[in-house]
Amino acid sequence: MIPALPIIALGAMSGTSLDGLDLALCRFTQDETGWNYHTLHCQTFGYSAEFKEQLARAENMSALDFMRLDREFSEMTAAHINQFLEQFPEKPALIASHGQTIFHQPDKGLTVQIGNGAIIAARTGIPTVCDFRTTDVALGGQGAPLVPIGDKLLYHSYKACLNLGGFCNISFDENGHRMAFDISPCNMMLNLLASRIGHPFDNQGENARKGTMIPELLHQLNHLDYYSQTGAKSLGKEWFVEKVQPLLNGEHAPEDLLRTAAEHISFQIARILNQQKIETLLVTGGGAHNTFLLELIQEKSPECTLTVPNDETVDFKEAIIFAFLGVLRVMRQHNCLADVTGACRDNCGGAVYL
Repeated sequence: MIPALPIIALGAMSGTSLDGLDLALCRFTQDETGWNYHTLHCQTFGYSAEFKEQLARAENMSALDFMRLDREFSEMTAAHINQFLEQFPEKPALIASHGQTIFHQPDKGLTVQIGNGAIIAARTGIPTVCDFRTTDVALGGQGAPLVPIGDKLLYHSYKACLNLGGFCNISFDENGHRMAFDISPCNMMLNLLASRIGHPFDNQGENARKGTMIPELLHQLNHLDYYSQTGAKSLGKEWFVEKVQPLLNGEHAPEDLLRTAAEHISFQIARILNQQKIETLLVTGGGAHNTFLLELIQEKSPECTLTVPNDETVDFKEAIIFAFLGVLRVMRQHNCLADVTGACRDNCGGAVYL
């Protein structure tokens, strides 16, 4: 049965930065202007250092250990959801869980997110939607990015939406079609470099601000093959490990590497903003707290007005949109756009467990 509106849904998001599990409880409605939402409650459950390390090496585990990690991640997700929901009177009609991406190689027809929807539904007693990417990959798409339909329907007052997560990605309308793609690595690179000076991340970009740019490294980064590709495209951890990480292993000071990484990220973002003549930009994701990175982006794209919304939207926008993707799935409406993934058609992705 297709549920009636308004509908309350819980989005659960765990990104490539491995920061933790973001939960967003939202109410969705529709009127003559389109879709609307109201965020009821949000919370992040951080991962322990040990669990982060397990997630980081999951791609190299044996099949049995990988399945054990999947179960552990699923049980943990369900426990956090139950703990979260116990605090509030509102209860969701569904859970939409992104899971944790371990393998993403759409050119080989592969994408895997751990987070077993059957376990989450069984432990919470709430219908759960998961595995949002595989249908699109089966249809020849990249399986990513998934948030552009949420950008289009929920944040239409901005010309473009930029997410500064493990990778940075953008979405915008062009000639009546939604365009979206990963731009470059972002927090995945910055956090790796910050860890070399004992920090989980570079707070407000203060260490990058102290550093000196390394011209040769900047040139190497800006000339990676990915940046010359056109059409639907996306990035995964495998690409970062193979193509980017080896370039960061020189004898340079971490602050200089951070400065060069920030210059690279801002250059690639500004290149797109300037090419597309983006005038209004909504900026969210963990990188929106990086003051120095935002200054560099603004400096390189002076015609664009950058808007950083309230912390709730900055930190939980992806979880909010995944809640929305779950709503679209159970209402049997398209939640993945072929224009942005390169699939042969729009599709309604996600496995539903009752």
